[in-house]
Amino acid sequence: MKYALLYTWILLLSCSFGQKQQTWLALGDSITYLNEHPDETGHRVSKGYMTLITEKRPNIQYVNQGHNGWTAVGIAEQIEKLGIEKADYYTVFLGTNDWWAGLPLGSTADFRGNTGSGTTSGAFRIIVDKFRSLNPDAEIVFITPMQRSDFVYINDYKNNAWGSYKPNKNGQTLEAFADTIQAIGLKEGFKVVDLYHHPKLRLEKLVKFKWLKDPATGKYRKYRYPAYTGIPFNPETDEYPYPVKAIDMTYDGLHPSDKGYRVIAAELLPILR
Repeated sequence: MKYALLYTWILLLSCSFGQKQQTWLALGDSITYLNEHPDETGHRVSKGYMTLITEKRPNIQYVNQGHNGWTAVGIAEQIEKLGIEKADYYTVFLGTNDWWAGLPLGSTADFRGNTGSGTTSGAFRIIVDKFRSLNPDAEIVFITPMQRSDFVYINDYKNNAWGSYKPNKNGQTLEAFADTIQAIGLKEGFKVVDLYHHPKLRLEKLVKFKWLKDPATGKYRKYRYPAYTGIPFNPETDEYPYPVKAIDMTYDGLHPSDKGYRVIAAELLPILR
């Protein structure tokens, strides 16, 4: 028994030292950026998805290439200036800002034809080509945009946007962006994490309610989805529409809460082995 225990201890010790160290570069927008900037969430977030994953995968070191407010098109145009490094894993979590900005989505043909950064689909090709130039053997993972409720930035109420329940200013739906990103990824043989259609991230689960003035009485009350989509919000005079009790999968209608980040991390964990 003594020798059996000693052998087991030596085996476990050798396995722990034998784990290969790997690098993961996470390219994204504010949802990725906020992993290192919880102060910009009003400290409503404690751990982003990268921290949650590397706590369970200690052999993986991540590089945060999250760019607050950026689009896939903007990142593609600046790709050579961003300091993108060689990595074993690359994740791309972009598209929601392209949708809100009304940028042309394009199609899988723009990706295949390498038509440039004039469309979001073409921008993804530029990004992927950059990764492949650094490490042709790297695993590339696409993460589709999440659905989004009405967004109001906690530090500037004038920075707000309607949710994905209606098209952007150019008539494009966020679902079309998610579906195209997924189609590109699957055709290229990449792993795809489809957050847009995730059952735990449906519109009605993003916030518990929106705190708004009743137009008839002028008094504040809780409005749930979809009722709040027809109630106006005035950033000049109204209270913040998402008090702490309204937090569910997001804390501001767009950015994940701790609960939301745990859902994202759970989807990525089996991929980042």
